[in-house]
Amino acid sequence: MSIAIVLGIVVIAVVLFSVEAIPLELSSLIVVCLLVLFRVLTPDEAFAGFSNDTVIFIFTLLVMTQGLASTGVVQLVGQRLAFFARYGHQTFVLAMMVVVVIFSLALSNAVTTAAFLPVAIGAATRAKVPRSKVLLPLAYASMVGGMIMIYGTSTNLVASEAMQNLGLAPIGVWEMAPVGIPVTIIGVAMVVLLGPLLLPARTGDSDMGEWALRDYLTEAVLPEGSRYIGKQLAEISEGLGLRVIGLVRDGQALPANPTLVLTEKDRFIIEGRREDMLRVKDLQGIEIRPDLRLSDSELRLKDTVLIEASVPPGSPLVGRTLKEVLFAERYGLVVLAIHRRPAIQRLTKLQMLGRLFGGQSMAVLPLSAGDVLLLRGPRSRVKELADGSNLVVVTDVEYQPPRYAKAALATLLFLGALSAGTLDVVPLSVAGLVGMILMIATGCVDSRLAFRVDWRVVLLIGSMFALGVAMEKSGAGMFLGQQVIDLVGGGSPRVLLLLLMTLTILLSAPMSNQAAALVMLPVAINAANQLGLEPRPFAIGVTVAASCSFITPLEPSCVMVYGPGHYRFSDFFRLGTPLTVVLVAFLVAAVPVFWPFQKAGPEPVRARDPVSERVVPR
Repeated sequence: MSIAIVLGIVVIAVVLFSVEAIPLELSSLIVVCLLVLFRVLTPDEAFAGFSNDTVIFIFTLLVMTQGLASTGVVQLVGQRLAFFARYGHQTFVLAMMVVVVIFSLALSNAVTTAAFLPVAIGAATRAKVPRSKVLLPLAYASMVGGMIMIYGTSTNLVASEAMQNLGLAPIGVWEMAPVGIPVTIIGVAMVVLLGPLLLPARTGDSDMGEWALRDYLTEAVLPEGSRYIGKQLAEISEGLGLRVIGLVRDGQALPANPTLVLTEKDRFIIEGRREDMLRVKDLQGIEIRPDLRLSDSELRLKDTVLIEASVPPGSPLVGRTLKEVLFAERYGLVVLAIHRRPAIQRLTKLQMLGRLFGGQSMAVLPLSAGDVLLLRGPRSRVKELADGSNLVVVTDVEYQPPRYAKAALATLLFLGALSAGTLDVVPLSVAGLVGMILMIATGCVDSRLAFRVDWRVVLLIGSMFALGVAMEKSGAGMFLGQQVIDLVGGGSPRVLLLLLMTLTILLSAPMSNQAAALVMLPVAINAANQLGLEPRPFAIGVTVAASCSFITPLEPSCVMVYGPGHYRFSDFFRLGTPLTVVLVAFLVAAVPVFWPFQKAGPEPVRARDPVSERVVPR
């Protein structure tokens, strides 16, 4: 009876994760509650996953990656990467994928993709290549790179802990590298070669893309004594990762040639995300030029804030310019940048370039309903916009400039925490907690921002541990393992491995990668034990297969590029299918080479160390 209950709850979990009618984190908690309500698990067993050593370490890893982002480590590397865009999009795609793979060895797929997304978009724009040719390779590179090292994706960490719970030794830090490195090489090569043929050259606007990457336009100048005077435009466009769409010198338009030598009289129109605009504000040697500035005393007030405000239909600002309405004087706020809906973004650029070339500025651009202004000023003046008749406050912007001076320290703390946990100096959870605390204490990341991590990941992983325990305790894992054996019959162990990996990939489409691995690991291990085979190759195969979600855009990295790349569901199927088939074929052949099917000897009895929670020989 308990087997039927657990399998029923598994079906419910798959349905909930597939339809996404309710949030993912709530679905995972429903699974835990059902296991307790139907008395499959005790409350202690059901909630033990949330205090698990690996779950705690994953949480601290998310916080520490916030520190790497806050200190500009990833951004600095990404800006240098944009250099390769001048040699064509295939060269850039190859260079980008190699760098992303390196970062994804220790950073999660989602963090790596998010960090390089604006860099890839900017480079695609400069190289005049559609985003659709660049962004999917970015997502795939983060996914294949995560298969090399145990820290590359939370799926590896979760699977390692689940294997301990099921009586196997944990996955070593570099244990997956013998198959992970070839998989990465094959994956990168296939994407670089097949991408130009199978990926669409699609342009057009996407509401989702606008939401994910809202582009602003602003005017910038080189102040007196700027370090960029006398240097090439590439120092601005490629060195700083900014998209310069127009440049004027002495009232004449000049082409945005990367080799153009800059002078103090140059004026630019820069396009980019909100974060880019705010970054310009804090850069040395280049500055935003709003039409009127507030006094220094006003801008130094402690309650000075950054906000996004939209121009509503019927506003007296519609059709008028910032200069006409004396915006800064009337509202006490400075306009740093303007965003206009993508459908008329091209017109905005032409208007701004026309005004700029005429010796005027952004202040004489007529506003339209729906425009979003990036504003800075005292909070007391923002409160005056509460009635929404002139401007509607969209959101407060809590921005902090990158703490570049702390970049080396953040990198050292991150690597130190990984090394301490890897070498068993202290348990992984303790190493992660120490690294996280030191990053906050030393100012690498602000304490208010440090814990703004994706809590859904933590809740999902803790909940899915409970489901894995239930499958083992109830015998559901053994039951499914027997069904797989019956399906394979007397076939080769490779056929069994292929079947298990295929089921894992199919499950990872509606479910998360971690959930798919946790559901299939008990099945794989039980099937191997019943056939008298070594379970480890099957466990490794399931773990790697869970990261091969190339066919659908449901993996987090793919979700992030879906809108900005103007992709359709079929685009992932077209490139992801041959990639998946080739990689699975390679893994089925390679996994048994490094993890033989036949047992070398009797499996040692294992027990848990109550202090470190690691599996140790008794």
